[in-house]
Amino acid sequence: MGRPRVAYRETVVRGVSGLVYRHVKQDGGAGQFAHVVLDTEPLEATGEHGGAGAAVFEFRSAVVGGRVPQEYVRAVEAGCRDALAEGPLGGHPVTGVRVTLTDGATHSKDSSETAFRTAGRLALREALRIGVMALLEPVTEVTVTVPDDAVGAVLGDLAARRGRVSGRAARSGASVITATVPLAELFGYATRLRGRTRGRGTFTARPAGYAPAPAAAAG
Repeated sequence: MGRPRVAYRETVVRGVSGLVYRHVKQDGGAGQFAHVVLDTEPLEATGEHGGAGAAVFEFRSAVVGGRVPQEYVRAVEAGCRDALAEGPLGGHPVTGVRVTLTDGATHSKDSSETAFRTAGRLALREALRIGVMALLEPVTEVTVTVPDDAVGAVLGDLAARRGRVSGRAARSGASVITATVPLAELFGYATRLRGRTRGRGTFTARPAGYAPAPAAAAG
């Protein structure tokens, strides 16, 4: 039914400091007021198959003096999580970002959890838009077993697929090649490998996290 879709992600390369967002709405009924100040920064990946951007999101509050009540702090965090659904590069989910709420202000009548959730969402969207972002693509660790006489052809094909060879070992007249290859480049690889090795090559692949993608990869 067509080429499978790849789950790209967007991540923060350089964040912003002291972004001020003021949400004010008056439509005849109860108003909405929320004032927030955010810092954003990259969040390092963790985990067995981490790779770039595996750590999704971390939220902190550094507000002092009760300027933003705790229930509104939680609402700001919820709004930030809402903003992660679509990044500014192409509408892909955002990963690998730490947000710190540093200050804010409330209104005695018009502040609410809804207002602060909206402010959190729109503030983080703005912070992502003006910061420096990068596109991430899923990568796989591929293990290819091929006859010795086909190693050159297989290595050339892996290089053409933006693969990075990390190891090569001999095993009973065959070579075992380990490489990291972008998932987007693996579609159709089984057919190509059979052709390059006259049906004698095999491979396995497992997820290996995310890595920076070329600018035009998701286009």
